[in-house]
Amino acid sequence: MKIMLSAGEVSGDLHGRRLAEALLSLDPSVQLFGFGGKEMEGAGVRLLKDFADYNVMGVWEVLKNLRRIMKLLNYLEEAMREERPNLLVLIDYPDFNWRLAKKARALGIPVFSYIPPSAWAWRKGRAKSCAEIANEFVAIFPHELPPYEAAGARISFVGNPLVDTVRAEIPPKAAEKEFGLQDGEIPILLLPGSRRQEIEMLLPDMLGAAKLLKQKRPETRFYLPVADAGLKALIEAKIAAAGLEGEITLTGTEHRYALMGMGAAAMATSGTVVMEAALMGLPCVVLYRFAWLSALIGRLVVHVEHFSLPNILLGEGFQPELLQEQVTPENIAAHMLPLYPGEAGREITCKKLREACKKLGEPGAAYRVAEKVLACARRHLR
Repeated sequence: MKIMLSAGEVSGDLHGRRLAEALLSLDPSVQLFGFGGKEMEGAGVRLLKDFADYNVMGVWEVLKNLRRIMKLLNYLEEAMREERPNLLVLIDYPDFNWRLAKKARALGIPVFSYIPPSAWAWRKGRAKSCAEIANEFVAIFPHELPPYEAAGARISFVGNPLVDTVRAEIPPKAAEKEFGLQDGEIPILLLPGSRRQEIEMLLPDMLGAAKLLKQKRPETRFYLPVADAGLKALIEAKIAAAGLEGEITLTGTEHRYALMGMGAAAMATSGTVVMEAALMGLPCVVLYRFAWLSALIGRLVVHVEHFSLPNILLGEGFQPELLQEQVTPENIAAHMLPLYPGEAGREITCKKLREACKKLGEPGAAYRVAEKVLACARRHLR
């Protein structure tokens, strides 16, 4: 049996790795190939193309790279025609993956959507159009089900794989030694994201906030885990431009969950990392900023009360969120201070984070998704 996977960014690559490991554990004979990254490749997926060569975000950025993206789509369509997979599994990355899904459908290849487009947040009508293309869906958050169920899709929520994977790699005392934390220091994390564009747009304000926090709380020690080694030089340049050389400790990602568990609080770009932080009990000030064209379009079509995943899960804004022009060093620092140890705001936020994490379901989600993927492939194989 052949299964093709398609994931176009860091978080999707991680989900793809967990799914691939589960698939091969349940059926070692299955052949996995497709579009993804190093994580998926390490789990046994034969890569046709690496997403790192195509990773762009925002309306204007996609338009600038449209020719390359279309060439990639055509390449993967030809690969499906030659390989004839029994199933195409889409992993998030909606704007690209659903174009690929249409091509698969035209070739008679069934489609399985893992982490479907967020129809609950905007473009709710696309739940119906997606339901007409994909044979089955699995969501990783319970609030994503209603619009798809209303559209007649075969969709389920079987838990979130982060519950299995987000745990400290080393004990707390070992983490403090590993990261050189001294007695009396308060560790604060900067989590600017894994994309160049996010770092360009958000890291300078995070660094400005770090300066203000250091003035008010001199015992603060700042850490920044570098998700992509290829962006380390850019990050170092931003730190130098902010005049913070020696004040920000750059780390790798080998023990990043242990670092989160050690941290007191974080300023973080909205995304999966905020949910990972929640699972490690790390409260965040959550930030996001779009390019101007993307922001303009977003304000016209997106109507959501919250954009931080823990806030969405509980339906309340207990964790600070700053969007677009709200993202300033002063605002970030003002919202970070109540999250320091000993502050009442930190205790309330951490309690709410634990409640939000309970909404993610029980451990073993990747295996339950893999069972559904294999069942779907076999159903259509017959």
